[in-house]
Amino acid sequence: MMNSKTTHFGINSVHDIARVAVVAALYVVITTVLAAFSFGPVQIRLAEMLNLLAIYNKRYVIAVPLGVAISNLIASPYGIVDVIWGSLSTFVTMFILYYVAKMIKNYYGKLTAGVLIVTFSMCTIALEIAVMSHTAFWPTFWTSWGTIALGEFATMIIGAVLLVLMSLRIDLDKLLN
Repeated sequence: MMNSKTTHFGINSVHDIARVAVVAALYVVITTVLAAFSFGPVQIRLAEMLNLLAIYNKRYVIAVPLGVAISNLIASPYGIVDVIWGSLSTFVTMFILYYVAKMIKNYYGKLTAGVLIVTFSMCTIALEIAVMSHTAFWPTFWTSWGTIALGEFATMIIGAVLLVLMSLRIDLDKLLN
């Protein structure tokens, strides 16, 4: 039986809800301010580095997809399809990352897994673009996946480096957990 003060996603208090809201808001602000780079077949969505927060706590499995949904609602050229597909894709990816990271003891291994899992997951966004663009499916899919994955890989590397640098001065486990 589940304790009434515990949820499956690590949201146990108003403080936890506030953390989710802050991360979702950060995602929205970064994505919409940089909207020219955040949407389309070639994209560098810097807010994606927040995906790496899933290695710290499962509450971020909710926070980042919420930010994705709101960002896509505000600025995506694919509208409601991107709101649903993009946030669902992010949720599944974050869920996988959270559980894979739990099995890895080494911090750098967790970050590496995060970079690779999130980069690979861009195939779902390439699929969406290939379907929604009404062009030749396979060339659009492979081109989109290649360009989006490259942008995602660069973003995730930047995020991993920032987390490593921050961890030298701040106890991120304590701060983010």
